[in-house]
Amino acid sequence: MARDYKKIRAWQLADGLAIAVYRATSKFPKSELFALTSQIRKAAISVPANISEGSARRHGNEYLQFLYIAMGSLNEVGYYLDFSQRIDYLKEVDAQPLMSLHERTAKTLRALINFIEKSRVQSPKSKV
Repeated sequence: MARDYKKIRAWQLADGLAIAVYRATSKFPKSELFALTSQIRKAAISVPANISEGSARRHGNEYLQFLYIAMGSLNEVGYYLDFSQRIDYLKEVDAQPLMSLHERTAKTLRALINFIEKSRVQSPKSKV
């Protein structure tokens, strides 16, 4: 039976971050549509998508694999947000809430990964 990904706090935060990134990047220059805008949006939407896909996997190891992919994409989003701010596509007032949400998402996703890893060690045959 698959987990209900919408109840996973890391997914909720990642979904909110993806929506916020889409809104923020709508203000980026049109010349960036197929460059930075596209890249940051792909990375942002990848985070909740991978949490969702992983939650449907039967075994904890598969779930962990998708959570790690989500974490990688989340780190990518963090870089793009920082870069966007440094080149003045994002003003500090707009970047700060995004960076804060990014940080909360990362902490929550890391906690989920740690929980799953600990569960796997304690009960290697479970389907966490």
